Amino acid sequence: MDISVIIPLLNEEESLSELTVWIDRVMEENNFSYEIVFVDDGSKDKSWGIINDLSVLNKNVRGIKFRRNYGKAAALSVGFSAAEGDVVITMDADMQDSPDEIPELYRMIRNDGFDLVSGWKKKRHDPISKTIPTRLYNWSTRKMSGIKLHDFNCGLKAYRNEVVKAVEIHGEMHRYIPVISKWAGFSKIGEKVVKHQKRKYGRTKYGFDRFFKGYLDLMTISFIVKFGKRPMHFFGLWGSMLFFAGFIIAGYLAYGKIFMAEYKMTERPLFYFGLLAMILGTQLFVAGFLGELLSRFTNSRSSYLIEKKAGF
Repeated sequence: MDISVIIPLLNEEESLSELTVWIDRVMEENNFSYEIVFVDDGSKDKSWGIINDLSVLNKNVRGIKFRRNYGKAAALSVGFSAAEGDVVITMDADMQDSPDEIPELYRMIRNDGFDLVSGWKKKRHDPISKTIPTRLYNWSTRKMSGIKLHDFNCGLKAYRNEVVKAVEIHGEMHRYIPVISKWAGFSKIGEKVVKHQKRKYGRTKYGFDRFFKGYLDLMTISFIVKFGKRPMHFFGLWGSMLFFAGFIIAGYLAYGKIFMAEYKMTERPLFYFGLLAMILGTQLFVAGFLGELLSRFTNSRSSYLIEKKAGF
């Protein structure tokens, strides 16, 4: 199969049929073998019924429905697991991403050898309350990751199949897939200017709080990538340093107690700082040891409760 199109959605009943017809037209014009995988993230409207009907009418349409809302990252993760195409395209269901971009994205992966190609909505049809935080987020992510992309959060992206099978995402980490992919060893990352269309139906599902969640996930990714497979390197280092500092303080106070008859060790604040440092150091060291055990004996891939499937 040439292409898998993964479309996460939440309450997008108005656009699904029109979007499917548009994707089907593009695929037929370019003679692509393809599948469309809709991942319904717990919609409360008629979205799942429409997806089910589309899967009956079009053998290329598949659907996965969550029992509840887990978030976009969860929907993409499950869609990635189901994808069979050599190239995997992700796009939003609100029709602000144009399926006409698919052929060029496919070419860049197959012919130019990119591992991942991210869309860049150079001209956006969003209010200033959304564009300013987005620019700040993209700037900070570029500085942190060293990846020269203008729009990390664009929903329209293309991947080699090997990439989506290798990366694991949860929380709000879908916006950091280029960062996760680079740190996983897929370093050939490209960018393509894409058309950003005005929302035709419904309203946006994202509030301002997603930017705060995104920065917290950025810090989480930074920590996991550096220390996720070797937690002792972080917790053990700081634990040892704290314990050693506490031990030096205890030694200094003990010297005063032994050689100075009227020296009252426990009445000095330094005594409690030293004691606290030794306790925290021991706790951090043990946390690192337990983290090493967990990293070796647990599987980090999350599981989500799927209620229904269609077209599989």
